[in-house]
Amino acid sequence: MSEVMMERGTVGHLAGWGWRDLYTLCKPRVVAVMLVCTLVGMLLAAPLPDPAAVVFGLIGIGLAAGGAAAFNHVVDRRLDALMLRTARRPLATQRMPTPLALIWATLLSACGIGLLAWQVNLLTAWLTLGSLIGYALIYTAFLKHATPQNIVIGGVAGAAPPLLGWTAVTGQLGPEPLLLMLIIFAWTPPHFWALAIHKRDEYARAGVPMLPVTHGEAFTRLQVWLYGWLTVAVTLLPFTIGMSGELYLVGVMALNLRFMMWNWRVWRGHDPKAPLAAFWFSIRYILGVFGVLLLDHYSTAWMLAA
Repeated sequence: MSEVMMERGTVGHLAGWGWRDLYTLCKPRVVAVMLVCTLVGMLLAAPLPDPAAVVFGLIGIGLAAGGAAAFNHVVDRRLDALMLRTARRPLATQRMPTPLALIWATLLSACGIGLLAWQVNLLTAWLTLGSLIGYALIYTAFLKHATPQNIVIGGVAGAAPPLLGWTAVTGQLGPEPLLLMLIIFAWTPPHFWALAIHKRDEYARAGVPMLPVTHGEAFTRLQVWLYGWLTVAVTLLPFTIGMSGELYLVGVMALNLRFMMWNWRVWRGHDPKAPLAAFWFSIRYILGVFGVLLLDHYSTAWMLAA
């Protein structure tokens, strides 16, 4: 395996890197999902948020998120080379020099944080910096390799986007954005552990103590099921505290039904394709939860204005 990777890396290094590799370092699809959640936080914070805060907020948070993703590539480059899913990344193949990737990550992060501090507000800039450090350093460099609870503990940083969107518009914290953050925090373990079950052998080979590796698949499947129910309970809180109305309740109940159907299939363990399918559905699920929350928010505002 190592000889194949060395040969692949040598060929990749000779071929050189391109701008597409810099783009790949930013994990654009992951950042896109984060920005959607950020935008939801912005739109929920105010019926008509300041366009400048929205534009500069999304750009700044997007740049910082891309920088954090690039730092993740740098820290995980040796691990990535051992896993089939990530073996073709620019640093895993040695196609791109590590110092260049580190400069790119630092530049993106500095530009993002600087833009937020300059054009948005200091609170959002500091919270974004904290999320960047939490993901790129605390989770990737330490927690990921130290404990099977890495996803749970490190999930705080990944749950920040709607909170950042809210503070970008309002400049202050409150129970509503913290609840939005809690939804993503509860959703992250069943989302990622489903993928970890599918990639168990790769994580074991790479020596990463993911839950299926340290505690077995049966235990992890049970945790997906239990954390799924925790996610269901948390997604009902916006209606419980009066943050949303009946439209949200109906929509989120339908989403939760489908979400738990997939989690049940993962828990039972009869379908080997269920974990990966549950992982992909969970992405659509979280976007659906925030989408129906946004729909409920604006439908209520329109009725009050009518």
